[in-house]
Amino acid sequence: MPPSATKRALIAIVLFLCLAGVVAGFYIYRLHRALPPASAGITPDIVSELPPDAPGVAYIDVAALRKMQGSMFAGILGLAGPGPAEDREYQDFVRATGFDYTRDLDRVAVAFWPASYLAPSRKADANRTVAIADGRFDQQKIEAYSLRTGRVSTHGTQSVYEVPGSPPVAFEFLSPTRILLTSGKDAASLLNPSNPTARDPAMQARIIRVAAAPIFAVARTDNLPASVYQTFRNSPQLGQIARSIQSLTLAGQPAGEIVPIMLEGECDSTTDALEISTLLDGFRILGSMALMDPKTRRQMTKEQAAFLTAVLREVKVTHERRWVRLTLNVTPAMLAPPTHASNH
Repeated sequence: MPPSATKRALIAIVLFLCLAGVVAGFYIYRLHRALPPASAGITPDIVSELPPDAPGVAYIDVAALRKMQGSMFAGILGLAGPGPAEDREYQDFVRATGFDYTRDLDRVAVAFWPASYLAPSRKADANRTVAIADGRFDQQKIEAYSLRTGRVSTHGTQSVYEVPGSPPVAFEFLSPTRILLTSGKDAASLLNPSNPTARDPAMQARIIRVAAAPIFAVARTDNLPASVYQTFRNSPQLGQIARSIQSLTLAGQPAGEIVPIMLEGECDSTTDALEISTLLDGFRILGSMALMDPKTRRQMTKEQAAFLTAVLREVKVTHERRWVRLTLNVTPAMLAPPTHASNH
């Protein structure tokens, strides 16, 4: 993800921490021959401190990625080199706050409530985000920067900073090296939930399943509103199969020039997993055939066509019991512009 895509969020008082966690968590996964068993990972402490009712959770160990000097993903984020190409806005932010995510952010965990994932009865929770980040923060500078447009209030012994915007942001320092951020409606109220509960055991098991990885994201899909399935209204069979998906998982350990990516879905049954994997493999073949049509290729750039062709050629669809997996090894060659010879 290029740094320019996150700079506005950074200016909104380290809101980048929320966005970076979510976006990075949804892009990279390193897959060995099988996923690690549940006992292979211990949930990172900052993930355990997130609100337990969130339908989506993401985590990224930035410090670990920073050490991967040969990682393509670390290079994309500007973590393996001297830093991203910075525009004036971001330079001003770093000078004012003393915070540069490429050197100062170590870990971030994010809980999110996408509006499209919530039933009508929970629309009040829509588009909320809660993030916990570890790193090196100049608390005095960050507080002063937030007060340029925001305000501070005292909740018990804690100073809570609120910054207006779309969405509004609130944050507090839990320690000199840990910050808690929230965004969404009544952002400050999200800092101290009134009725903490234990995380759903099924959700916790999914997190533990991938917690050994430095990057992961888990989202529940077993209680989606009916509107999500409207795409399948003319195909009841496909709609029923889609409803069988209980969760989506991404997690990873990128290294070197090859970046394996995986999307895994947990289904109601082995039968559903087999049926979904068969359908996906069929769609992959149909997609490859469609890309061979000159009319289709004229609707996209040469770079897009080359990348999609490589994706459909290399992506693998498998299933194991109730789990369906899409795996793909992304290489620098796939992201590079096509050569003149390949355009003919």
